[in-house]
Amino acid sequence: MNRPTICIPCRLAAIATVTGCAALAFAWTAGWLTPRRVSAPHIIDTFEANYGTHPGYRRNHAKGICVEGQFESNGNGANVSSAEVFAPGRTPIVGRFAIPGSNPSAPDSSVPVRSMALLFQLQDGEQWRTGMNSTPVFPVQTPRQFYGQLVASKADPATGKPDAAKLDAFNRANPETLPFRQWVKTHAPSSSFATTAFYSINAFIATDASGQRHAIRWQTIPETPYAPASAEDMTRPDFLSDDLDARLAQGPLRWHLVLTVAQPGDPANDATRAWPAGREQIDAGTLVLQRASAQSEGVCRDVNFDPTILPAGLAPSDDPLLAARSAAYAVSFNRRTREEAKSAASHGDAQP
Repeated sequence: MNRPTICIPCRLAAIATVTGCAALAFAWTAGWLTPRRVSAPHIIDTFEANYGTHPGYRRNHAKGICVEGQFESNGNGANVSSAEVFAPGRTPIVGRFAIPGSNPSAPDSSVPVRSMALLFQLQDGEQWRTGMNSTPVFPVQTPRQFYGQLVASKADPATGKPDAAKLDAFNRANPETLPFRQWVKTHAPSSSFATTAFYSINAFIATDASGQRHAIRWQTIPETPYAPASAEDMTRPDFLSDDLDARLAQGPLRWHLVLTVAQPGDPANDATRAWPAGREQIDAGTLVLQRASAQSEGVCRDVNFDPTILPAGLAPSDDPLLAARSAAYAVSFNRRTREEAKSAASHGDAQP
């Protein structure tokens, strides 16, 4: 479905936020810079310095809502992966919807990107965890580029906004950012999590029962038709979670899990490049979400949605962002859980 073009000047601030903040969902870096290596703790430190710290919350995508449901596999995914999750049957799901940013009280209108994170609990004890964004591509290719973007996106104390000249200089020096920037400029934010498609962005390696390997990406396509956020929506700070609660009160929400299979030559290590149209797509089954709960006490609260936690039959590709995401997700998780424990102890809630 074609999405309406939006007013580009009205979106510049949001784009700056997305490129500097939403990026963290898929580019927590552990890459190298000259003259020293930049570690995951260093990147999280820089993120906190740029955007502030809210104790007990995720360092990005801090504002979210937990969901529960199941994945109903139709068996088609077994054509490319031997993972148990793709055998016919049902798999319980714990998930989380969120928006980018470190502020858990940010208005939903502050950014155009939405995210969906899922944990599939397989019967044999394995798990599949995935974090997806509503953008089909990522702004940068490498952890090193992401660090440069993070530095360029730091807010100017005088204005509270990123320096447009610094962002422009970064983008001109890194033309790989263009597909992402064009997508954000020309796609209005959705009115609902339920009307949003989500993309794995990174590629992964699927191995079928015969041992053949396939590079794949996945997306979740909603059965609820897309609709852009209205002017009234944008005035309500929590319109996304309010809408989700209202829809779930009427019944379950569904997305189709679609696997896209690469052909030889398609890049599996570059999240800035979409694969050409016409690649094989496999509808592997239906995600059915039935319940939502506040993240403060919900089932997703203590889940680290590390995208490298995969069942047999799925494996990370050589995309350098995947290892970086895993490392920095762990740093973020450890910091916020320590903060939660310290807060509980200070209130006398700690267990002996």
